[in-house]
This record gives sequence, structure tokens and C-alpha cells, in this order.
Amino acid sequence: MAALCEGFTLCGLGPSGGVGLGAGVLALEPGPDSDHVLLTDRGRTATLFKVSDQKPLGCWSVKHGQIITCPVVCNFETHEYIAVHDDKVLRIWKDEDVNLDKVFKATLSADVYRIHSLPHGEPLVLFKGGGVRTLDVLLEAPQQEIENFISDEVIKWSEAFLEGQEPILIFATEKDGDYFIYVQKFKLNILHKYKLEQQELSNPLSFTAYIKNQIITLLCLYSNGSVYKVLIPLQRHSEEEEQILSKSLLLKLLVSGSVLKGTSFAILDKDHVAVLGSLTAFGEESKECLTIWNTKFQTLQTSKELPLGTSGQLWCYGEKFFFTHGKVLTVIIYKCETSSLAAAVGKLKDSQTSDVSSFINWNALSDEELVDSLQSQQSVALKSESKMTLRSRRNSVAKVQPDTLTVGQLLLDIKDSSSAAIEDELKQLLSKPQMPDFQATIGCVITALINRCKTDPVFYPRNFLVQLIQKRGLSYSLCPDLMAVALEKKDVHLLQICLQRFPDIPEEITYACLKVFLSISDDYLERTDVNLESVICYIDIESNNKEVKTEIVENGFNAELEEDSCDIIFTKETHVKNDGEFCPVGPQKAALLNAVLHSAYSETFLLPHLKDLPAQQAVLFLRYLHYLYVKSSEKITTTLPGVLSPTINQIMDWMCLLLDAHFTVMVMLPEAKGLLSSLHKFVRAQVRFYSELNKIEGSLQELQRLKRQKDSQTYSIEVLELI
Repeated sequence: MAALCEGFTLCGLGPSGGVGLGAGVLALEPGPDSDHVLLTDRGRTATLFKVSDQKPLGCWSVKHGQIITCPVVCNFETHEYIAVHDDKVLRIWKDEDVNLDKVFKATLSADVYRIHSLPHGEPLVLFKGGGVRTLDVLLEAPQQEIENFISDEVIKWSEAFLEGQEPILIFATEKDGDYFIYVQKFKLNILHKYKLEQQELSNPLSFTAYIKNQIITLLCLYSNGSVYKVLIPLQRHSEEEEQILSKSLLLKLLVSGSVLKGTSFAILDKDHVAVLGSLTAFGEESKECLTIWNTKFQTLQTSKELPLGTSGQLWCYGEKFFFTHGKVLTVIIYKCETSSLAAAVGKLKDSQTSDVSSFINWNALSDEELVDSLQSQQSVALKSESKMTLRSRRNSVAKVQPDTLTVGQLLLDIKDSSSAAIEDELKQLLSKPQMPDFQATIGCVITALINRCKTDPVFYPRNFLVQLIQKRGLSYSLCPDLMAVALEKKDVHLLQICLQRFPDIPEEITYACLKVFLSISDDYLERTDVNLESVICYIDIESNNKEVKTEIVENGFNAELEEDSCDIIFTKETHVKNDGEFCPVGPQKAALLNAVLHSAYSETFLLPHLKDLPAQQAVLFLRYLHYLYVKSSEKITTTLPGVLSPTINQIMDWMCLLLDAHFTVMVMLPEAKGLLSSLHKFVRAQVRFYSELNKIEGSLQELQRLKRQKDSQTYSIEVLELI
């Protein structure tokens, strides 16, 4: 059994994608660990991504006029990155390097086809002429002569393995419609050449391979919609110079009588392969899709349509698929279960079935389907109970059956019962001992509640939803429509809790929450239920409209001392606001904005949304950030008191983001001029203060050194002059 989960976007590919991938993707390679990938575009840029955060960690580019000509890889032994640009120029750098012009450079004597990095060995460099070198040998003499074994052939694909401690390289070439397979063994420095058996009216489009027990299993995807298997023993017994490899049919890609025209594929395990391709039914337009097939039983396990189209490239690392979909690079997590005939035809009834529930898209199911899904899963759990005696089996069924009926009945009752009745049943459900697939069950229940909210405007079990989020450890991906409904109803308390507790909120939703919070009046918010724990310790609610005398604070900032003749003079009221002495918003709105500051985000994806924020709201938000900045800088620790209060780094990051998104507007708005001037003076004062600290840093270090050297046992007075 195989399943595809919901996908997510890793990055954009167009000119506005933020990582310079307008030219398309050249390749995707594994990064330093399982959660990182290296993306190389068809131009001059390589980007390192953290997949779980959907965030770029580093980006490196060669100069204009240069082109990266083979995929950038990571040397797992040294944690360095290796690239080749303009076919012959080798570059090696580390994470901390920024400018590729200043990193290691070596010009080679021949054109490089590809570099293969191995987990526990030196990277292998394959040249376009068929010659191969390990990286360390190549760096000893970069201009060494490289053999040319395949002058008239073109390399189409290559892969490297470790068999024991020996690296093995295999690559496929093409010449005049004939395909050849080369196997390079490094210990004995032996290169074997084979010719692939021809297939009438069809050519291989993609290759993949794995090695086991001294035998290479090569899989070939052909243009006629078939996958063939070729076995290549590492110990070659024949002395023929060009041995012909016979192939056997492994899989015919047929979907409802139509042939899937695959473009690329990947091996998932010994019984499953994934194929990316297009399906053309009679009289219909071609549809691109991602499919998983069981090769043992010749069955299609699951598929996903890709209506925006793909580039035909597919990569698979760490149970994740990577492929382009429209103008984005998409990631989809998959899962493959033990291969059996029952699983292959969708009739598996064992304890493993319950694990697949976490991959069900609850939002795509109707209420009846939700009921059927849960009841079928729970019936499976019943059948997997231990079968000790007939009496114990009856007792077990008697105990579990009411739970099953309660969950199924609850989903049906949510459709038309009153709020009070539904809440009572929900409390009964949650009071029971931990059930199998608890998170999936809760996701199912929330989905049913949200569906009812959409069809019945009066129905909105707010208190129960708040209780679920606070106590059940949910996430945005488990109930994505929840925050959309809360935004529609302007339920700021529920949104505040979601922002504080959900780790995976999309930037679009974070921006929508920010816009709603800024648009609601303080008078309205005073009548709403908002958690003030993050602001109650540092906002003086009574002094919002009073003037307080400026004091010299611990970090050296004094507004009066910083006034000079070149600064613009403002009215007294404006001066008080711009100096950040008083909070420009009420405590309720401040607490909601703090929740936004706490949410995780990627600058690349948030910045385009922030540019749509209305100018007046942007100025108000900047005033509040300025206030937080001043408040957090009053103490040496630069930490605001309270629970879930924003940190100085969060404040600075959001302030920079907002200024990046609205700097031109801020400069043009008269009401923002005083704010920017005050912010400029405050930052300037802090820069001066820290500059003075830097001047005496050496003296302070010298004092510490002297104190360690001379530890007087008697009372003494010492006078030290700082020059």
C-alpha cells in the first residue's frame, strides 16, 4: 500500500520567486542532512533549503556571464559544496562563504558532465569523455590529462554507489539511436562497456538503478509507457568487448486502458516505483500526474493530478517527492507499506492500515465519507485485538463498539444537532481514554464542525474550538479551514491562540490576521476576550494619554540629549508619540500584534503580502514596533517582561520587513516623517552608545587579565587610568 500526503511549496520558480530560478531547475541534490536540499538553477545560482521550514538558508551565484553547468553537490565528508561553471572551472566553498569569486578555484583540462557525492567516500567527477576521477586525485593536479573513451557518444544519465567500501559508477550513453551502459570499478580501475538491447519504435527516456549482492539492477523507462529491468553483474565473466544486455518487462503503465507517458521515475523500495508523466485518454486533453506503482503485482497504488504542468523532472529524497508544478517547486511526502496482494488491490485489513489515516485529506471528504473512514479504521482496530478466548474477544468488542458508534454518530449529529447537544457529545468523546489515531479523529471532527459553520452562519462552537486548540496540540495543516472561518467571523481570540500555537501557518494567513487586527478599532477590542499576558507587564494602560518626563535609561539613550539643530521641530503631542514613550494602540490590539510577531514565517513569502498592507495600517504597525523597540532597550537585558512577549530579534526583524515593504510610502507620508525621524535618532543614539562601549572593550579586557595575574591577599586601593 502507498499513500501521497498533501503537498507544500518549497519555493517559487518565476522571476518573483525570490531565489533567482526564472531559468528553471537544473537539478536537486541532497544537502548536509536529511532536511536540507541543494537546488541548482539553469543559470548561475545554487540555493540551500531547509525543507521542513520551507526556507532558504544560503544562496550562492557565479558572476554574470558565467553559467553553472552541472548540479552543485555537498561533500558529506568535509561539509563543503562543489560546483562547476563553464564546464571546466571547479569551485569549492563552505556555508560561511558569501562571494564565490573568493573561494577555492581550479581550472580543469576537460569538460565535466557531473559530480557524484557519496555518503562515506570521496566525490566522483565524471567527465563528458567518460573519464572518471575522485576529487582528491583531481585536485592534486587539476590540469592532468583525462581519457576520452566515448568521443562520439553523449552521456544521458549517471549514478554512483558504494558496494562495501568500493565506489561504483554507472552511466548510460547514446549514439545514433543505440544506447550503451558503462560500469566503472575504482579498486581495480576497470571500465566495462555494455550495449543495451534495442526496443522497436521506442527509446529509453529515463534511467535509475540500485545495487545489491554484487548485482546492479538498472530500470529503464521507455517512451511506449513501459518500465524494463536489466541485471548487470559486477563480476563480468565474458571477455566480449561489447556485451549485449537483455532486458525484461517489469511494468506496463496502463491506467483504465490508457498509457501513462512517463518522463521520469524513481525507485521507492524493492516493490514500488514512482512515475511522473502525462495520461491521455481517448478524446480528452493530456493530464500530467504523479503516480506510485507496485511492481510486484503490476498495480497502480495512488496518483495525483498536476493541472499546472511540470518540467518532467522528479527527485526523491527521504520519503519526499520534489518536482516543479507550474511556477513553484512542490514537495509531497509519501509512504509505502509492506507489499502484499491484499494491499496491492486495496483490501489490506491489518494493523498497518490505521497508520495511513494520518495521510487522509480530511478536507476533501464529505461528512458521510468521514464517518465511513473512521468506522472502517476502528473496525480494523477491533479485528486486530488479541484472540485469547471467545469470552475475552466478546468483552473486547463490547468495550470498543460504543466508542466506534459514538464517533460515527457524532459526525452525523454535527450536521443538524444544536450547539449544546454537540458540545456535550464532544466532551464525552474527549473524556474517554486515548484512542488510536487520535489526531486524525480530532482533525475529522474539526473538519465536520467547520463544514457546518460554512453552511449554517448561526452555528459557531467557539468555546469548544478554543479548548481544542489550547489542549490538543493541533496544527494548521490538520485543520486549514479553521483560521479562514475565524478570519471571516473576526474571532480575534481564536486567531490569537492559533498564531501562538500553530507552528505551520502560511504567510498569507499570517498577513490576513495582521490586517484584521490593525483594522479593528480599540473600542471594539475592549469588549472582546483577548489574552493580555504578553502585554500586561510593560504597557501602562492608564498613562496612554499622559506625558511623562524623559529619563536617562540604562543603555545610554536620552531623547533630550539627542536633539540637535538639524532635526525637525514637531508639536508636543507628536513628539511624545514618535519617541515611543507611549503605546500607540490599546492593550488588546497590542496582545494580538504580539501573537503575529511570534508566528514563524519565511521572509521570501511574507514580504510580497506585506506590500499590500494599507499605508495607514503600516504606519500604525511601525509605531507599535518602535514602541516595543524603545521599551525593550530600556534594560540591559533587552527583554520585555511577561509571557510570550516579543523578543528584540522578532521586533527588529519585523521592523526591517515593514520598512522594506513600505519605505517609499513611509518617506512620502507626512504623518510618518516624524516617526522615521524619531526612529532614526533612537537608532543613532544606540549606535553611538555601543561605539563608546567598543572603545573601552580593550581596557576592560586588560583589567580582567590584570586581576587574574595579581590576586592580592591584603586590603589595597588601586587607581587605574584609562587612556
